Amino acid sequence: MKKTALIMFSILFGNMVLAQKYSSKTGKVTFEASVPLFEDVFAQDNSNTVILNSDTGEMASVSIVKNFKFKVKLMEEHFNESYAETAKYPKTTFKGKVLNFDKTKLTANPQKYTIQGTLNFHGVDKPVSSAATIYAKDGKIYMQGNFVAKPADFKVTIPKMVMKKVAENVNVEYSYTLAKQ
Repeated sequence: MKKTALIMFSILFGNMVLAQKYSSKTGKVTFEASVPLFEDVFAQDNSNTVILNSDTGEMASVSIVKNFKFKVKLMEEHFNESYAETAKYPKTTFKGKVLNFDKTKLTANPQKYTIQGTLNFHGVDKPVSSAATIYAKDGKIYMQGNFVAKPADFKVTIPKMVMKKVAENVNVEYSYTLAKQ
């Protein structure tokens, strides 16, 4: 019986053990929703966690929303309490895949890729496509990219009082240095 259980465990979880996984707990994610003539709406999280399965190109990331830091503390407070509602939605996640990813073709020269997946923010899942640059150097994988998100798509309500001070399109950028697990 013990032998059978061990064999089943090996079959079910063998692929996960053999997969080449790279990860980081210090990924940088920024977003900007600034408009001309008003104060910059910019925040940065330096502790985004990301994992990449280099065999399949599948990836996932998570940010604790309160980790996004703004230049202006009051703006950060309003973001957490009124817009992101971090007490109710404490994290944002991304689950997707680097299209046509082949780790054996990575070099020190950055190559362009498309990453597609689902972003969950404010309790809403939305498909996202991102242009990314990926390269390998010194046993690590480096990934940088960006995409645009609309607060309205994630059911984030911007009060009319500040609507003209916040862009309709939020530019999101990320930068990861992934080490082999």
